[in-house]
Amino acid sequence: MPILIKDEEAIRNIAAAGNIIHDIFDEISRMDLTGMKTVEINDNIDNFIKNRGASPAFLNYRGFPKSCCISLNDEIVHGIPDDRKIKDGDLVKIDVGVKYHGYIADAARTFSVGDVAKEVKKLLKVTREALGAGIKAAKNGNRISDISRQIQTIVEADGFSVVRELTGHGVGQALHEEPIIPNFVAKGPDPIISTGMVLAIEPMVNMGSYQVKTASNGWTISTSDGALSCHYEDTIAILEKGNMNLTRVMES
Repeated sequence: MPILIKDEEAIRNIAAAGNIIHDIFDEISRMDLTGMKTVEINDNIDNFIKNRGASPAFLNYRGFPKSCCISLNDEIVHGIPDDRKIKDGDLVKIDVGVKYHGYIADAARTFSVGDVAKEVKKLLKVTREALGAGIKAAKNGNRISDISRQIQTIVEADGFSVVRELTGHGVGQALHEEPIIPNFVAKGPDPIISTGMVLAIEPMVNMGSYQVKTASNGWTISTSDGALSCHYEDTIAILEKGNMNLTRVMES
């Protein structure tokens, strides 16, 4: 499949979708999640998206039954919201896609609930730093591997591991588009980054092994060794000079 180049109108619509996601995460960051069921968070997110005149991009995507993914602790991604209650010390990964006027933005954040260990705080910090470094490398004339290299270098320097079986991706007209963006330097196609690309960059970082397993529900992917995992993601647009973060558009 070719890499789809977006024009200014497309990027404006993706930014509008990204702004909704930004506001969702801003609201969640001010909430006490302790004792909440993950399905309650999902329902709040679903209502928020629809009240802004948009639709949840994840709902019914390839049969996914909810409006967002909520993954706890050793779950990496694709957790299905349900009746599980969030406890003190949990790591809560929330992945949200929003479709607005036919265009999609995609982002994820990890929220630590209550008191967590120093090493867990380090995991969150390193994952955020890896995302930031990957975004800085996403500019005209670089290659996708430059993003991957920055993420892998930062993560592994601190003794953590990057998930191999899951990647970032293009996004916009569809939830998953070309190019694939590994979080490690991989063999295979290595496209040049160019103006008009819109990329979802998303390091998934494990405290232990990078190996994963899939739950019997066919969706939830967890660490194979039960170690904690962290996930951050932003959608960016490649400009003539640098890039624009479309899911942090309200932040300095």
